[in-house]
Amino acid sequence: MEKQKNAVGRRKEAITRVFLSRGEGKITVNGKDYKTYFPLVYLQNQVETPLKTVDGAGKYDIVINATGGGIKGQAEAAKLGISRALIEFNAEYRPALKAAGLLRRDPRAVERKKPGRKKARKSFQFSKR
Repeated sequence: MEKQKNAVGRRKEAITRVFLSRGEGKITVNGKDYKTYFPLVYLQNQVETPLKTVDGAGKYDIVINATGGGIKGQAEAAKLGISRALIEFNAEYRPALKAAGLLRRDPRAVERKKPGRKKARKSFQFSKR
C-alpha cells in the first residue's frame, strides 16, 4: 500500500499543508468538507483544478491544513499544495501541471506601508494654501 504524500502551498499570507493519499475523492480542509469551508464556487474550482488537469478526481483523498491569510489566499495555496503533492505521487503529472501553470508560486503580496503616507502609495490630501 502506498503511503500518503505531503506538500506545502503558499499564497499571500496563507500557508497550507496538503496530505494526499489514494482514496475515493474526499477533500477536507481544517476538518470540514472543502465545499463547506470554501462556500464560493470559484474557490472550490481553484481547489479542484489540479485534479481535473491530471484526471485525478475521485482517485485521491486530500486533507488540507490551512492557516493565515484570507479565504482566497488559502484556496490558491491549496491549489499549489495539491499540485506539488500530485507530482510527488506520480512524476508523470509534471508536464500537464506545468503547462497549466499550476506549479508556479504566485509572488504577489501586499505592498508595505511607507512612512509619511496614508497607505502604501496613497498620500494625504495636498493643500496649496
